[in-house]
Amino acid sequence: MSATIKWFWFASPQSFFPLAGTIARVCWLGAALLAGAGLYVGFFVAPTDAQQGEAYRIIFIHVPAAWMSMFLYLVMASWAAIGLALNTRLSGMMASAIAPTGALFTFIALWTGALWGRPTWGAYWVWDARLTSELVLLFLYLGFMALQAAIDDPRRADRAGALLAIVGVVNVPIIYYSVQWWNTLHQGASVSLTRAPSMASTMLTGMLLMALAFWLYSIAAALTRVRCIILERE
Repeated sequence: MSATIKWFWFASPQSFFPLAGTIARVCWLGAALLAGAGLYVGFFVAPTDAQQGEAYRIIFIHVPAAWMSMFLYLVMASWAAIGLALNTRLSGMMASAIAPTGALFTFIALWTGALWGRPTWGAYWVWDARLTSELVLLFLYLGFMALQAAIDDPRRADRAGALLAIVGVVNVPIIYYSVQWWNTLHQGASVSLTRAPSMASTMLTGMLLMALAFWLYSIAAALTRVRCIILERE
């Protein structure tokens, strides 16, 4: 191989297998270190919120988990679409590998949101636009995995799952913009690319550290899982 990375060479599952293992090991370590730092900043360094008291600290898990639930769905759908368009084996495998982690973060976002909602709203669950659309996201993840599991032929399963994943993408902007489009109980975004964050710098630091930890965890988990899928199929 030349000094230039031959990306198409890694499109082969057999070629991608060792690379995935190397990247996964680095990401596992990075995720553990960042999660430890993020939890320390979030639970021991960040100040107490003036309105919500100590209960607000659940945001250091809830908000990054919610971000990852949406981001991973877009990544999963992108891999699925590439596999559907180019008929590449690895693309379908990657989509299958990402789905369980996306479902996990969606469940964590819903569960921590319920724990946060009890002292804030007085109820664990309300049929709020954002909560409802996030629940739909969990059903999309579960439906994607169930549909693939119901079809014996892996290639047919990848194509069927891809169609569902692509259609489900429409739910992601609904989740993100729900607090702007409808009158909901859920508060607006505290972090935005278009304006300054509406929280203390230590709070933002803890949240971003946890977001990076979850991101590295997602990469490590997906690559570890895709190696198992490669071994099963190849």
